Amino acid sequence: MAQSDATNPMDRANAAPRCRATAKRTGKPCRAPAVTGWSVCRVHGAYGGAPPGPAHPNWRHGERSREAVELRALVNKLVRESRDHLPGLE
Repeated sequence: MAQSDATNPMDRANAAPRCRATAKRTGKPCRAPAVTGWSVCRVHGAYGGAPPGPAHPNWRHGERSREAVELRALVNKLVRESRDHLPGLE
């Protein structure tokens, strides 16, 4: 079966840019094709992880989120300042 005008579909796959990651032990580069728009393959970090906050799969309650910590710091500051102005609170 001869290919007249059709090109080999693997030519395009073989011409794809390669992943820029290297192995720790051998120092050899990864040979997988890089994901479009990234310099690495899907195994080495393309699409970069889960989203932060409640959308993250390991999100529990948000008690230690940045917003919650800042809110607690503000409340503690206000309580400390109120102790100076109100008699009987020590």
